[in-house]
Amino acid sequence: MNFNKKKKNLLVPIAVIFCVLYIIFSVQPMGHEIHFTPEWTEDISHIQENSNNTKKIPFKLSQNIGYFTPDGKIVSAITFPFKSTISEKWYAAFGASGTKTDFFFADGTLAGTINEAGFPFFDQDRIFVMQPGGTAFVKCDSEGKCEWNYEHYSPITAFSSSKNGTAAGYADGTVISFLPDGKIDQKFAPGGSNCDVILGVAISENGNRIACVSGQDQQRFIVAEKNGGHSKVIFHEYLENSISRQTLVKFNNNSDYVYYNGKDFLGIVNTKKSTSKKIPIKGKISQIEFSDDNELVFVLSKDEEKYTVTILESFIYPMASFSFEGECSFIKTYENSIFIGRNTKISKISISKK
Repeated sequence: MNFNKKKKNLLVPIAVIFCVLYIIFSVQPMGHEIHFTPEWTEDISHIQENSNNTKKIPFKLSQNIGYFTPDGKIVSAITFPFKSTISEKWYAAFGASGTKTDFFFADGTLAGTINEAGFPFFDQDRIFVMQPGGTAFVKCDSEGKCEWNYEHYSPITAFSSSKNGTAAGYADGTVISFLPDGKIDQKFAPGGSNCDVILGVAISENGNRIACVSGQDQQRFIVAEKNGGHSKVIFHEYLENSISRQTLVKFNNNSDYVYYNGKDFLGIVNTKKSTSKKIPIKGKISQIEFSDDNELVFVLSKDEEKYTVTILESFIYPMASFSFEGECSFIKTYENSIFIGRNTKISKISISKK
């Protein structure tokens, strides 16, 4: 199918027209007018050649991983039988044994081999391996070799990394953060609940703050920051209804807001003012993404078979939302666009406000 500018408006398939109409009519204005402009929709089976210099955006849909370009070319789509991990820089598919794993650059060339047993995890340009038993992890270098590791006596239940640190939460209610060289930076147990367990954790980009969803029955959301050699709690609140599964926690790029998925709501904490807000969102939140200019926040959630994308302005104000049915989905942001994956298709929608 030809997606050049001259033919784009003539060759839109029926499925895309339905998708576009669905999006347009399901937008719910909430104070400001937001405009969605569909640019293209492509099936991941339509592989096209592409220059290595073009930006490649990673995707994962069901048992498929690969890369696409902002102009709509599917560069690669790899089916994996068991598990996989992918970032802008690398990807890997691996089996249940997890004894060693080859990993590859986005262009498909071999990047290295991870000889550590376990399940690899790529986070931007960082490589980790979750080891068998669930109590230990390894930080690897860009060639897959071990840089440092850490083992706890209790299973890992939450994990997060950033440019300046790594944080792990454990079933015993302990939170530990590490410097990039593996030295322990912070270690504390929030407590305050009848059943201590860390269900979600995030570390800020500068590595100074940690946020977590802690415990069950008297569940709390806590934000702590480094204070000399100790951790100082700068915000905490009890959650009226406890969540009983692992949940998403994420700082924005400047670390002045942190988001978390509570029971049928999105929690938002302003870490500078120590204020919080809850926005009703049913189901499980799987992704929170930010626009390049930091003006918009995009939240992907799923309730039964329905996915919803909720858009926030100025970090906390709902502007619009749209929903669609699907078996799997993802969202990515780049420049002034949002890319939405649904089943086997990826769409680009440009966003503007008027």
